[in-house]
Amino acid sequence: MSKHPKQLQKLLLFQLAGTRLFGLGTLKIREIMPLPRLAKLPSSQSTVIGTATFRGSALPVIDMAAAIGYAPLTVEERATASVIVTDVNRKEIGFMVRKVQRIVETDWKDVSPPPKALGKNAFITGLVTIDSDLIQLLDLELLLAKVYPESLNSKDVLLNDMEVETLRGLSILLVDDSIVARKQLSDVLDRKNIGYQVTHDGSDAMARILEAQASGRPIDILVSDIEMPGLDGYELAFQVRNNPSLHQPWIILHSSLSSEMSLSYAEQVGADRALTKFDAHELLHTMLGAAAVRQAN
Repeated sequence: MSKHPKQLQKLLLFQLAGTRLFGLGTLKIREIMPLPRLAKLPSSQSTVIGTATFRGSALPVIDMAAAIGYAPLTVEERATASVIVTDVNRKEIGFMVRKVQRIVETDWKDVSPPPKALGKNAFITGLVTIDSDLIQLLDLELLLAKVYPESLNSKDVLLNDMEVETLRGLSILLVDDSIVARKQLSDVLDRKNIGYQVTHDGSDAMARILEAQASGRPIDILVSDIEMPGLDGYELAFQVRNNPSLHQPWIILHSSLSSEMSLSYAEQVGADRALTKFDAHELLHTMLGAAAVRQAN
């Protein structure tokens, strides 16, 4: 495998307050619509401004500006506001924004991670400059975890002793730029006392893979997000597969929106499986399937 097809990411740019621009990958977006008539939920959090009907189902609508710490949109601003309907972690959520601007294309290599000084509670996963504007890419997983803390909870997965020991014998590397997604992935393995490495960055992941190879304990399973600043999951998988000196890991790519993710493209870059995050049962059993294939070979 030597030819890597170009894969540009489309970003939706929008405003929350003032002229500062924010961005979301279009893979996470179902639809953009004017703010519809809302039904108020009496017990909802203050940032959840109500529910709308979307394709026959109730859609919670969140004031995104208020959710990340800006002033809520005024009545006047709501009159011209838009709702971005997203599909994240198998949940459809609407985010009210002051103004949708445009869709642009960018390469994840041009996206840089946010400064560490922002801390763990920043809602930013990356920064990119487009037409001289600095765009902040939002971490929807973290935002939703702040609005719906219960979404972080996941049921324990029942495994027998042999299955747990099988996974404990593997060298596992987790890669995700979202703090929340990394915690979810880690919690699944921590409950079973299964060892792993974890990083937020594709470039660091590649360095760890090379280091593990050199130490004689190569990575057996690589679980990577697709949309990441710098070296994204597609590029990471391609680089691993295109390095004949590596003990080749089983590669699982995951995305917030599997129905829109190009599974054929994941296969082109060498991924063994593509999953929607987050489902603990599906993840662990995919790992067990990978272990079975490796043992058979």
